[in-house]
Amino acid sequence: MKGLSVLLQKEWRENARNFKLYWIPIVFVIFGIIEPVTNHFLPEIMKSVGNLPEGSEFTWPQFRGEDIFVSLMGQYQLIGILIIVLAFMGSISGERKSGTATLLYVRPMSFGSYFLSKWIVVNGIILGSVWLGFFAAWYYINILFNPVAAGDVFAFLATYSLWIIFAVTVVLSFSAWMPTGGTAGLSILVLIVLQVIDSVIGAFWTVSPWKVATYASMMFSSITNQSGFWMSIGLTFVLIVVLILFGINMAKRNAAKTTV
Repeated sequence: MKGLSVLLQKEWRENARNFKLYWIPIVFVIFGIIEPVTNHFLPEIMKSVGNLPEGSEFTWPQFRGEDIFVSLMGQYQLIGILIIVLAFMGSISGERKSGTATLLYVRPMSFGSYFLSKWIVVNGIILGSVWLGFFAAWYYINILFNPVAAGDVFAFLATYSLWIIFAVTVVLSFSAWMPTGGTAGLSILVLIVLQVIDSVIGAFWTVSPWKVATYASMMFSSITNQSGFWMSIGLTFVLIVVLILFGINMAKRNAAKTTV
């Protein structure tokens, strides 16, 4: 594709200039550190500030390291997704509105290269941030809790990374399709609201992109429904490809709406 390497460099420099390359990993790492540290010291904190009656006992569940990984994933499922949406909802629509895209559209480039350059760089930033966050948590988990097997951790991260890629693809394809505000609203609906719905009534089905995070957490024990796991993985891969093609088409179709 025309100019993909040039566009990749442009996206990388742009994310460095607006500091997304720096603050996003820092946020994920901070949450990765806070989760195990907080869960380790929380019983002592509650005892000291809980104002419990004299003689009463405060019991706190004994967490394993695997539980902390799953708990941190729950934080990323909300806060992490919001970061993805808020940081990148204007990746394409914002360039159309500001007129920046005009400088690109007049050059000999393909819209496939344009969309994929953003997709590759944003996924690199977010996946790197998520992995750094979990690695920071892993370090403190091994100190404060029990050691967690590396094979389980990497299987968990690989599976959860697919959900992150899906989330990034949703945001970027919607950004190519809609204005920035619409991208934010629809992305939150698809990635957070439908996730909540799936957690509430999702027992009636086993195959869904919103199940991927759940299956990731099962890497620390065992996946009882192997067919549902692999079908969810396959469906998510297919949807990612479809959303990429949709985003490329929408970026091309909406190029005429660019502010001049």
